[in-house]
Amino acid sequence: MTESRLRTFVALADTGSVRAAAERLYVTESAVSASVTALSRELGVPLVERAGRGVVLTPAGRVYAGYARKLLGLHEEARAAARGEHDPGAGRLRLAAVTTAADQVLPELLAGFRRAWPRVELALEVGPSRRIWAALAAHEADLVLGGRPPAGARATILATRANELVLVAAPGVEFDPPATPWVMREPGSGTRVAAEAYLAEHGAAPPVLVLGSNGAVIAGAAAGLGVALVHRDAVRRDLSSGRLHVVDAPGTPLLRPWHAAAGPAPTATTRLFVSHLVGSGWTPG
Repeated sequence: MTESRLRTFVALADTGSVRAAAERLYVTESAVSASVTALSRELGVPLVERAGRGVVLTPAGRVYAGYARKLLGLHEEARAAARGEHDPGAGRLRLAAVTTAADQVLPELLAGFRRAWPRVELALEVGPSRRIWAALAAHEADLVLGGRPPAGARATILATRANELVLVAAPGVEFDPPATPWVMREPGSGTRVAAEAYLAEHGAAPPVLVLGSNGAVIAGAAAGLGVALVHRDAVRRDLSSGRLHVVDAPGTPLLRPWHAAAGPAPTATTRLFVSHLVGSGWTPG
């Protein structure tokens, strides 16, 4: 059960085909098939089965894929922890951040950290809230920057930063709570969850237009498609230019601090980055 076999199997599970897995790993299709066959033989259960001209995961394969991701993530975490403990300034840090944090909060922080610790190996994954917290749970990230950790997450909050969600609209858009459309992110986004909770709390069910990114939501609101609940950090320039304005809606703005959270045993390099956050104005968790 080598690391190579696990990576091959996870690539197959992620991509859904032997050819795509081979392309991702830069190996031959026969090498992928041989690796998965050897892994199945070692486990004593079939992990894949034929489906037409391709293969699909068996029920056992789907279960094992989740464990395989965690095993690989834990291996990377252990490697990063050992390197960081030996020399925190030359360790590895795997960051995961929600889109708004990656766009508006992280660039300046990363630039300052890079200047102070140029030998740290940085990796960044950007995605919706559910994806980044899943990455932490699977040991695929050392530190997450996002909203509050979901219930049940094994996350230690190491630092926080003030943040607001504001309701915005283009000039001239009249806000009528039951009738004005809301422009929202896709399900799974933290701001989508906050918007739905706000509407439920106020007993409103307005029309909803779903767009696939923060930029699209902001652009949609600026084009007059409706109102949008967004992070103030993401629209500071639009508010200053007059492209958008803050809607005076009851119960807003919503206080939703940014959180920097790690697993139960943060690596030395993770703690080094958190010290940089605190030095940049974040509050220790």
